[in-house]
Amino acid sequence: METPAIHCRELTKTYAGRPPVEAVRGIDMTVAEGECFGVLGPNGAGKTTTIEILEGLLDQTSGEVEILGMQWRHAAESIRESIGISLQETRFSDKLSVLETLNLFRSFYRHGITVSEAIERVGLEDKAQAWVKNLSGGQQQRLAVAAAIVGDPRLLFLDEPTTGLDPQSRRQLWDIIRRYGAQGRSVLLTTHYMEEAEQLCDRVAIIDRGKIIALGSPRELIARLGGEHVIEFTLTPNATTLNQSENDWTQVNHVTGSVYEDGCHRLTVTQPHLVIPQILSHVEQAGVQLGSLTTRHARLEDVFVQLTGRHLDDTPEVPA
Repeated sequence: METPAIHCRELTKTYAGRPPVEAVRGIDMTVAEGECFGVLGPNGAGKTTTIEILEGLLDQTSGEVEILGMQWRHAAESIRESIGISLQETRFSDKLSVLETLNLFRSFYRHGITVSEAIERVGLEDKAQAWVKNLSGGQQQRLAVAAAIVGDPRLLFLDEPTTGLDPQSRRQLWDIIRRYGAQGRSVLLTTHYMEEAEQLCDRVAIIDRGKIIALGSPRELIARLGGEHVIEFTLTPNATTLNQSENDWTQVNHVTGSVYEDGCHRLTVTQPHLVIPQILSHVEQAGVQLGSLTTRHARLEDVFVQLTGRHLDDTPEVPA
């Protein structure tokens, strides 16, 4: 049987206090070799704590963690040689160049790729001699990823890797991640971009209140909504009574879910061409008017909102 890249069982983390804070409450998770695995969670969900335990930055209160078949307490040096980590915010020395910074990081590993290859993979060839302090935020983020891959890790931890990047640089990093998967390497990814998770991740775990509340491929999780399409519409300001009756929409044929948020009705449906006429008829009978109406395919974001009642990017990320 193939050794998984990550395996944790009954993982917990409790911080002392009055009362104690249970940040992680019994997480079971396995990431296969060659898999790109996404971890999503709202603020305070326990996502950051879980990942820092897996990365060896925190000790768990209880439970077992294996990284590439090894445990931190027995094989910390071997694990560090086999993983790469790109934090959400990485501080480099301002007066080192990109080349000097990566030469330093490359020296930490007995094996790896060349510094020039790492620079090329993240598209910083024209900035190789530039000081770190003169790089843009997006360029510094690409440098952080280059530092994470210069040791040619079997397992790559990427925490919000494309934050601050322009679309072209983001797609470039997506290609890097895909190439790692094609080589049989594993990636654990956190992201606020749901499109990124859908595009890159073989499976996704949604964590809330210290527990995994959903696990599966993006396609599987979206299918659990019960409909492949979403209809979003608003009503004119005088439609107060109808707006307050958002649960009534679940009684409409082919509507599998209904959320009312910030003046917008969001319906998950199986047959949009059959639901829209019913919406129009319902609105007309109520004597009000539509403000707007759009349709789209269901996304991972819809799954997230349905399960947690929150959007992933409602507020800035804070450690959980």
